[in-house]
Amino acid sequence: MKIEIFSPTIRRREMDAVLTAMVEEKIGPGDRNRLLIQTAKEQLLFDYALALRSPAVALHSALKALGAKPGQTVVLSALSPRYYLNVVQDLQLTPLFCDVTYDFPCMSRDLIENAIAKKASGENPAEVSDGQVSDTQICAIVLHHTLGFVPDTAAIAELGFPVIEDISQSYGSWLSLGSKNEKDKEKNETQPQDTNSVHARIDGVYCILGLEERDMLTSGGGALLFAMNRKDSAALRIFSPMANEFCLPDINAALAIVQFKEIMRSIERRRDIAQVFLQASLSLATRTKHKMFVPISESEYCNYSFSLVLEAGLKDVIAYAKKKEIEIENAFDGTIAAAGHCPDCPVSNSLCLRTVLFPMYPSLRSAEVERISRLVMTLP
Repeated sequence: MKIEIFSPTIRRREMDAVLTAMVEEKIGPGDRNRLLIQTAKEQLLFDYALALRSPAVALHSALKALGAKPGQTVVLSALSPRYYLNVVQDLQLTPLFCDVTYDFPCMSRDLIENAIAKKASGENPAEVSDGQVSDTQICAIVLHHTLGFVPDTAAIAELGFPVIEDISQSYGSWLSLGSKNEKDKEKNETQPQDTNSVHARIDGVYCILGLEERDMLTSGGGALLFAMNRKDSAALRIFSPMANEFCLPDINAALAIVQFKEIMRSIERRRDIAQVFLQASLSLATRTKHKMFVPISESEYCNYSFSLVLEAGLKDVIAYAKKKEIEIENAFDGTIAAAGHCPDCPVSNSLCLRTVLFPMYPSLRSAEVERISRLVMTLP
């Protein structure tokens, strides 16, 4: 039987929750929308949130909340989802694409600084100070946690530009357990740890948690947009009450509520699967030059995906997997770079041609995990 590249984790409890919403005939935005926000708040400890119909609406709202004006610049990773570019263009903003490295698929502070300096060199000197684009030109950095990897947002925020974080694929990473200052560390040691909390460390002004089919959590579509503190929440509150056509319906919220409650079980299962795939990749490394991305810390990775950067192109590997009845795909097929918009980002363009994604989801059975691991070990 063929193993699909992706399958959302929908258990009996999720199905019961959706059926209950349907039976009660309350499927539009309502009580469950508000309950979803409260459920998420118990884990993420944010100050205020909106439950919206799509990540695109969330990104649009976040940029508007930051006061983005036509003509200003938004810094984006070349490996960001393609819809980012659509939103930026709809707001008449200018995208500044930033490259990544072969070891880590997210933007870093150094790479962002390089992209800004390169842009500054071609700008009007009157608008540039000390080789940097002026603060009035850059309205935001949108930081996508690509393939679940968590960048150093705190260092990026120190550049002085507002940061919007997208944790749709990294939800469950334990970044806050390694606090970056002693005050936070002491606070964590004195407070009891909630075993059902994901302990996400959010350093951005606003945060997007997508709930689409391929995100860590799913409601069948939608997103949460939230701010961690009261000051940043003030601008978001302006959007409330938002028209129902922009808000997440209760039928979707019902599914997401259960997903939040079951996330720890899913993460544990992903961790177990990842260990099997890691051993297979180590065996593969002895005879090929295929390589893995390296997380900042293994304890800070939610194991959203298992990917390999291949020595050459994807064609032969995908064909080989097809013979084994295992579906694999280009890891960055839906990105801005893959659509051909980033000619000045050579690493991202190279990764788009050589990075393959393997099936990696909690509902994989043990026999399927073993089949995939054998495929990894024997890749051409």
